[in-house]
Amino acid sequence: MSRLPDLLAAVTDGRGPGPFALVRREGADHLDLFTGTLRVADRLADIPLPASGAGPHTLALVPYRQVTERGFACVDDGTPLECLVVDAAERIGTAEALAALPADPLVATDAAFDSTDGEYAATVARVLAEEIGRGEGANFVIHRTLTARAQGTPLRAALTALRRLLTRERGAYWTFLVHTGTRTLVGASPERHVSVDDGLVMMNPISGTFRHTGATADRAALLRFLHDPKEVEELYMVLDEELKMMARVAEHGGQVVGPYLKEMAHLTHTEYLLAGRSSRDVREVLRETMFAPTVTGSPMENACRVIARHERTGRGHYAGVLALLGRDDAGRQTLDAPILIRTAEFAPTGEVRVKVGATLVRHSTPAGEVAETHAKAAGVLAALGLGPDAPAAGPDPAVRLADDPEVRATLAARNEPLARFWLDQRPPGSTVLPGLAGRRALIVDAEDTFTAMLAHQLTALGLTVEVRPWQQPGPLDLHDLVVVGPGPGDPGGDEPKTEALRTLLTGLLTAGRPTLAVCLGHQVLAGLLGLPLHRRASPYQGVQRRIRLFGTTRRVGFYSTFTALAGTDRLPSRYGPVEVARDDTDTDGAVHALRGPGFAGVQFHPESVLSPDGLAVLADLLGHLLARPERTLATHHPTERGVTDRG
Repeated sequence: MSRLPDLLAAVTDGRGPGPFALVRREGADHLDLFTGTLRVADRLADIPLPASGAGPHTLALVPYRQVTERGFACVDDGTPLECLVVDAAERIGTAEALAALPADPLVATDAAFDSTDGEYAATVARVLAEEIGRGEGANFVIHRTLTARAQGTPLRAALTALRRLLTRERGAYWTFLVHTGTRTLVGASPERHVSVDDGLVMMNPISGTFRHTGATADRAALLRFLHDPKEVEELYMVLDEELKMMARVAEHGGQVVGPYLKEMAHLTHTEYLLAGRSSRDVREVLRETMFAPTVTGSPMENACRVIARHERTGRGHYAGVLALLGRDDAGRQTLDAPILIRTAEFAPTGEVRVKVGATLVRHSTPAGEVAETHAKAAGVLAALGLGPDAPAAGPDPAVRLADDPEVRATLAARNEPLARFWLDQRPPGSTVLPGLAGRRALIVDAEDTFTAMLAHQLTALGLTVEVRPWQQPGPLDLHDLVVVGPGPGDPGGDEPKTEALRTLLTGLLTAGRPTLAVCLGHQVLAGLLGLPLHRRASPYQGVQRRIRLFGTTRRVGFYSTFTALAGTDRLPSRYGPVEVARDDTDTDGAVHALRGPGFAGVQFHPESVLSPDGLAVLADLLGHLLARPERTLATHHPTERGVTDRG
């Protein structure tokens, strides 16, 4: 017999029901009821996960402040990492649960955001100008908090809100209520952050928000949304950022599947699915993927700094995850972790907090991002009785625009400009170049984990690759190639990172050690070669372009605000003659790439999903850097080095 009636009776009678959780996962016709004891952990590695026993073991509420485990900045509000150690798990049919959950009218009053629309719009404008406009990153998520007061017993009000979400929301990855005894979270999160099952790691980057104006989404308006460059680029950018995470936790990187529509009651999103194999402990997977770029920004480490600079308060659980850890019947670890968004937190005092954020990119407008925060709050506000209800959500909505042929074709067309390296399965060894097997490369990470994706591509070409942080590049003499990687920041500044990269590159150039510099590394290299550095009037964040690269047309992706300038295709330097690939549409001569005796630099990201010719570019550059040709650059052409053009 279900324990739910007894638990609900305890709530009604004012008796403490103890810690518990009710969860309906996407596609399920039942809810899982978890009960047990509560423990507080300091680190993700401390989350309890017994060595044996099948089934769910622990439900962890991972707050945003846990990102400090990776050394990242945050406004630390002290929210604990709480773990519900599952003593009993029970499945309850959805109909049975709905019949048992309270259907009282839910009344919430005094609703207001902690910042006015005008204040939030001003924050958006500052981030666009001071952060994206100055090369600090490609996108950032800044949150605001709506507070209200629930009438009646807070836990009963939360249970009522859960029932309303179960009947009125649709398309959620998890619809849930978690009660710890001191806090209650209830929500309908659309987004899986990460899951692990039988060693398969999966992530679901979601971005782009289409707001419904009626009972169902308007087809014509949806198609306009799907063609909107801002929405397209926003999804590409978070796809790149989550590929970086997958590249860190999956042995062979991640494969991209999609895109798809995520249709909910009040809005529709676009999403991709990423999959890759991993043998890591699931708690380590959680740590290495803290937290989703869809709720932080990119590059991740600097996004956390930007958030700390511009947000007034700590995030609590917003942007964290709700993580269910366990084991399957064969004893293998399992993980299922939705992002804690579209979630309300009920305090024992009756105060309710709903945190929402908007993704700010170079195309953003303050008014548009203000509207997005209201749209994202709509589903939870409706459950609290503070907004209009959507029509009741049945198992199959009357209209699924994802089934429309033109919508499907439009979504499929989004993959046409992307790098097949990340979309296709490849037979092992199919991209290895003769002469590279067994040679070693060191990648120096300048705080952008694009380096993890770059490592997978160089490995696919045959190199053995190691990645080290810029603070500890270590000995270089054991490597055939040193890659000075990308990162945020001003290449002409005097920050410790920039100075360290200058010192590193100067030593490499002086020693004649084969060197490849990417993005920030390329900008610092260009400065050492005497080229002026320039901040673009319009940031190149998430921009794909066709460029002429040393005689070959390439399609590549840029994430940059600064660029080097050159007035000629060839120039002398103290390290030998330099050949420059310049923008032929730019009167100032923005430098896309350069190469000289034993060194090369590229402003774009060959490893990005936006670089369909990226692997061919790397193959060509490795031919230049590692073949150690005796001829001068004046006689060098890509075809003469025997490097196959895989573009």
